Amino acid sequence: MPCSSLAEQKSANTLAGRLARLGLRTDADYVLHLPLRYEDETRITAIRDAQPGVAAQFEVDVIDSEIAYRPRRQLLARVGDASGILLLRFLNFYPSQQKTLQAGARLRIFGELHEGHLGAEIIHPRFHVVGAEESLPECLTPVYPTTAGLGQATLRRLIERALQRADLSDTLPPALRQRLQLPEFAAAIVRLHTPPPDMTQAVLESRDHPAWRRVQFDELLAQQLSLRRAYTARRARGAPRLAATASLTGALLESLPFRLTKAQQRAWREIAADLGQPHPMQRLLQGDVGSGKTVVAALAMLHAVEAGYQAALMAPTEILAEQHYRKLAAWLAPLGLEVAWLTGSLKKREKDAAIARVGAGETPIIVGTHALIEDKVEFARLGLAIVDEQHRFGVRQRLALKEKGLFAHQLAMSATPIPRTLAMSYYADLDVSVLDELPPGRTPVTTKLVAEGRRDQVVARVHEACRSGRQAYWVCPLIEESETLQLKTAEETFTRLSADLPELKIGLVHGRLKAAEKAAVMAAFVANEIQLLVATTVIEVGVDVPNASLMVIEHAERFGLAQLHQLRGRVGRGTDASACILLYAKPLGELARARLKIIFESSDGFEIAREDLRLRGPGEFIGARQSGLPLLRYADLDDAALVEQARAVAEDMLRDAPEAAEAHLKRWLGGREELLKA
Repeated sequence: MPCSSLAEQKSANTLAGRLARLGLRTDADYVLHLPLRYEDETRITAIRDAQPGVAAQFEVDVIDSEIAYRPRRQLLARVGDASGILLLRFLNFYPSQQKTLQAGARLRIFGELHEGHLGAEIIHPRFHVVGAEESLPECLTPVYPTTAGLGQATLRRLIERALQRADLSDTLPPALRQRLQLPEFAAAIVRLHTPPPDMTQAVLESRDHPAWRRVQFDELLAQQLSLRRAYTARRARGAPRLAATASLTGALLESLPFRLTKAQQRAWREIAADLGQPHPMQRLLQGDVGSGKTVVAALAMLHAVEAGYQAALMAPTEILAEQHYRKLAAWLAPLGLEVAWLTGSLKKREKDAAIARVGAGETPIIVGTHALIEDKVEFARLGLAIVDEQHRFGVRQRLALKEKGLFAHQLAMSATPIPRTLAMSYYADLDVSVLDELPPGRTPVTTKLVAEGRRDQVVARVHEACRSGRQAYWVCPLIEESETLQLKTAEETFTRLSADLPELKIGLVHGRLKAAEKAAVMAAFVANEIQLLVATTVIEVGVDVPNASLMVIEHAERFGLAQLHQLRGRVGRGTDASACILLYAKPLGELARARLKIIFESSDGFEIAREDLRLRGPGEFIGARQSGLPLLRYADLDDAALVEQARAVAEDMLRDAPEAAEAHLKRWLGGREELLKA
């Protein structure tokens, strides 16, 4: 192959790679790659009429140019029109630009004018030499989301070609469009890529326009179609009916030292009904911190055992998995049931023995971490797979556990309450049970905001609580950039508190500890042999120590709302009055201030979740589910009415117009539906 051909091929591959990073492969992808904003190159502004800080286009002649050193090397060009003169400043430039900016050249430039030391100037304007009788564009110029090395001109050219080739036929019937007051798809798309100059940019960019409304509806509709189709497909598959006798579930309920709340009873009835159906259960059990999900999961597992099947519970961390294991073992041992414990930290002999018992069907209930989905782990007859804190697992991991059993029923659990609009969109393929009340006896937790400067007072408060017989947590700051830095901070905090509080027995737990060391520290804390536990966020879920009534979260401004709420839920589990002290450093940013205000004012996990969604968007809630379903790019989850409309239309289309539904899905999702089964 000639050298020129090799270079062209390499260039094409590089371009394809950059486009792929933006998800641009097909004409439909380009058509739906919509502008972030627009620039008005349809008119020429006189220099004297330019508004500082407002982007505008000028047609000018180059007066002179030079390379100056003030203080760094830069290219300066004086240009002017009949109304005035301004300076073009380039801090980074190429020889070709210097060559173009020769005296006498006529240019069109676009940029924001500012007042500099030498008068009016534009830094790094976009410019080109005006061609003979070159006319002005008839449309606003779109500015697209891009990636390093991919220029706007290239994107515009590729999108323009795609618009000419792509099928822009409508997937919505005219009567439906009219009822929803939506424009035709082709008209909306062309309008967004090439808006006329008389359209208000502010309205376009705020997405409060009928064309944007159509795109937002179509995106939500594609999401709903995909999820509802996955839901229908699952219900069409066969699954074992788990016919229960109520012998084990009844015995557990009689042995418990508490009564189920009405919410727990309702959730348990919904799950039991699902398990008795001839298609796989796919249910999400969500509830606030301490709402009692584990006992509902235990009843579901016993239901499976009564029907002659095994049940497995997988948790994302060893601390959480062990918490479940201890609770289940304590509840089920009196019923004569063995609970298997399977985790990566087990010694090989113990692990192999546990795997053998599970494979032989000798152990009906299995609890563990990711170790449950290792290839060598085989179940004799898995009927129910439970995944706790399911958003922390990847889609493939959740699928892997369920697929250990032939069409096993699946129950996902989450202690992060999911706002209604999010559940309607990202979890529309699941049935949802909600635990919306706390068991009696949970002590309200008082939340206090304390500035870092009063740290000594907080240390004194910890000392007082521990000396009176209670226990406390001290959570170290979240340092997302570096696990090593987070560990260093935890160790330094442990050393400092040990010096400040020599009378107390202080323990340290973090993610780098070996499993046996971590377990030993936690066991000592549970037994009240350790009074103060210094920890990283490994204790966020799964730690239940009723005697711990005080928590200090250092640098609370670095944590998300969901994490703060989860951490706070580690206290208030006993009868003593409990408190959570949020230590923060000044100055506070606007987002951090908003988070701390919300967590201070509310203990309602659902309200906190709604605010978290408003502040941060849906990514944190859906976790790795986005691997199977793209995050919404254009639709707004605050628009519950539009989500409801999309749900209703999706049901109608799947029933009455399956071909139109298929065309709509192909346009919006292409082949990216395969992981929605998770």
